Amino acid sequence: MRLHLILLLALCGTGTTAAALSYSLRGNWSICNGNGSLELPGAVPGCVHSALFQQGLIQDSYYRFNDLNYRWISLDNWTYSKEFKFPFAISKWQKVNLILEGMDTISKILFNEVTIGETDNMFNRYEQCSFSWDWGPSFPTQGIWKDVRIEAYNICHLNYFTFSPIYDKSAQEWNLEIEATFDVVSSKPVGGQVIVAIPKLQTQQMYDIELQPGKRIVELFLNISKNITVETWWPHGHGNQTGYNMTILFELDGGLNIEKSAKVYFRTVELIEEPIKGSPGLSFYFKINGFPIFLKGSNWIPADSFQDRVTSELLRLLLQSVVDANMNTLRVWGGGIYEQDEFYELCDELGIMVWQDFMFACALYPTDQGFLDSVRAEVAYQIKRLKSHPSIIIWSGNNENEEALMMNWYHISFTDRPIYIKDYVTLYVKNIRELVLAGDKSRPFITSSPTNGAETVAEGWVSQNPNSNYFGDVHFYDYISDCWNWKVFPKARFASEYGYQSWPSFSTLEKVSSTEDWSFSSKFSLHRQHHEGGNKQMLYQAGLHFKLPKSTDPLRTFKDTIYLTQVMQAQCVKTETEFYRRSRSEIVDQQGHTMGALYWQLNDIWQAPSWASLEYGGKWKMLHYFAQNFFAPLLPVGFENENTFYIYGVSDLHSDYSMTLTVRVHTWNSLEPVCSCVTEHFVMKGGEAVRLYEEPVSELLRRCGNCTRESCVVSFYLSADHELLSPTNYHFLSSLKEAVGLCKAQITAIVSQQGDIFVFDLETSAVAPFVWLDVGSIPGRFSDNGFLMTEKTRTILFYPWEPTSKSELEQSFHVTSLTDIY
Repeated sequence: MRLHLILLLALCGTGTTAAALSYSLRGNWSICNGNGSLELPGAVPGCVHSALFQQGLIQDSYYRFNDLNYRWISLDNWTYSKEFKFPFAISKWQKVNLILEGMDTISKILFNEVTIGETDNMFNRYEQCSFSWDWGPSFPTQGIWKDVRIEAYNICHLNYFTFSPIYDKSAQEWNLEIEATFDVVSSKPVGGQVIVAIPKLQTQQMYDIELQPGKRIVELFLNISKNITVETWWPHGHGNQTGYNMTILFELDGGLNIEKSAKVYFRTVELIEEPIKGSPGLSFYFKINGFPIFLKGSNWIPADSFQDRVTSELLRLLLQSVVDANMNTLRVWGGGIYEQDEFYELCDELGIMVWQDFMFACALYPTDQGFLDSVRAEVAYQIKRLKSHPSIIIWSGNNENEEALMMNWYHISFTDRPIYIKDYVTLYVKNIRELVLAGDKSRPFITSSPTNGAETVAEGWVSQNPNSNYFGDVHFYDYISDCWNWKVFPKARFASEYGYQSWPSFSTLEKVSSTEDWSFSSKFSLHRQHHEGGNKQMLYQAGLHFKLPKSTDPLRTFKDTIYLTQVMQAQCVKTETEFYRRSRSEIVDQQGHTMGALYWQLNDIWQAPSWASLEYGGKWKMLHYFAQNFFAPLLPVGFENENTFYIYGVSDLHSDYSMTLTVRVHTWNSLEPVCSCVTEHFVMKGGEAVRLYEEPVSELLRRCGNCTRESCVVSFYLSADHELLSPTNYHFLSSLKEAVGLCKAQITAIVSQQGDIFVFDLETSAVAPFVWLDVGSIPGRFSDNGFLMTEKTRTILFYPWEPTSKSELEQSFHVTSLTDIY
């Protein structure tokens, strides 16, 4: 498959001459396949698949088996062509450039039938996941996926400018390092002045410059007076995301003025790797502005196989859902793409920290000079483009390639391993790391994820066990062990990948399937599952603690099974995440001080089973509602060890607070608690996880009358002055398939409207676990969902993402609880 780009130029008369002109070539182009049998109009930016769909020549690429049916598109060669007239006279300009921001991927560019360039790297390379992954389809797209334009200029042109705020600890003041690159086309030096201004910081500085002909770099150093108070940028949940407007004006010879503006944020980031008392190895955690931060969040993959579908509205919806679930971090995974500028701008605005992988994942890469040159250009470009964003807190060289090499995923012979290690070091250390250290001093770099960090460096850039619990970060997956047993999870320094699969809701699947597909064992369900054994693993894990659906209605069984996979996923990830959060302050058996939990994965690329908590399009799965609670800034966590029940208090707050812990026990057959206790007031220290409560389970059951493990459930919360400070958490004393007294709950809802928000007043006839409220395809989210309902009434809010009516909600509303499938 190969993409051709043909531009046909017709000259027009003279036009006005300015310092620079830009002429967009966006819009309608002509697209033709390899043998000329198919010709159609297509939009730029865009891709061939989208153009074919828009012309009605193919269905939705995600419908049923179209990822197989439409493979012919990627196997053909395609030509994009456009004929246009210049709106200005070329002869009036010293330089005219054709700018292609993104070609996908192997292409030849012809201008008036003359070849002027070729491309082979969409990052300056195919996003690897274009060829499928265990959560996505194979759609190797072709097209002009970013902007294309013609630029003309005289004298000189500003190609880009970037900057980095640097904090001088010794002087206790902020400085700004600014770098601007010019293309000077004048035959003589170009002189002038530069004025940099940040009005709200009462800062303005003027510089004299002289640009020699050719490609020139201007480096400026701006000092912020220590007498000026600079408000720093903080992650979500830790402070404000204060930014300052900056202008930079170049007043150059020949009356040439070039002005740029940008938002400047000030923050420091440190990766702390130091000895820990009572534990071998080193810590691995981040300090933002000198404060230790527990990283809470998930892993980001491309939001769609077809990037022209990823709108500003979709990006904001997905990223707003991140902070709405109390997350503060996303890891941009190394098998996807470097995201568009707007993604990082939104992360800056919302306070989402970004762990940025370079785009290398789960593969062995060549180190021939041509490939290295391409990689170096890619890396240098991305550093310049992204380093001014405060949200990016770390660069990582690749995803899982150190582990793949050292755990011998690819069955390399022992005698050949040194060659592969040498190539690994050449690519990630001698090239990528070298460029990062030279181009960005404002954030740390690690070679891989998982990695042992400083220990990996000490072992010659590859560790014998890159997934060690004593160093760096870990990736952990286990679909066989009981996920309710917290002892199966690694008490690691930082968990950057972990998770469990579930199916998306029926309303999401219904759009891309037909009636014969609506079975867990259908050809569609098997095809849509790209993780080997994934469907069986979900049912196995669910069957450990829940009764599997057995309705005589096949469609009801399918819907109930979807629901149960989401219950299983949410409960599994909850248990694992809470284990990591309560491990932040303790060392047990020489392990602990966990300071990060990023589950796999945040979002879906299509409608299929995956590890995601957000379905394709943004609908919240049960896991995302659970994340809103298990990532809460103040959280009580319950667990058992050796038949003793413990509750830890976990705080991400910067301050200490006085509060009480309330513990209640309900029987499954009563909406009134059988016992309740409230602790004395205690002070919960900020930034710590501490034990608040312990009691032998036998004593707890005895104290609560006729309770048994099978007949009772425990709930607990933190409060102060009768005001709730935390979510209400719960602990099951047995598997729910063994629950005694659990009866079918009749749950009703009265819907009312308050402005743009809808109020659901719920009433239940019995205790109901995993209550799931659903309004089908109506876009929006509830204030809580998937909850344990132990009281007769509860009020839940619904926040619509698009205008809707009370009657539409009532018609689409459906409520399910675990008791409905028992």
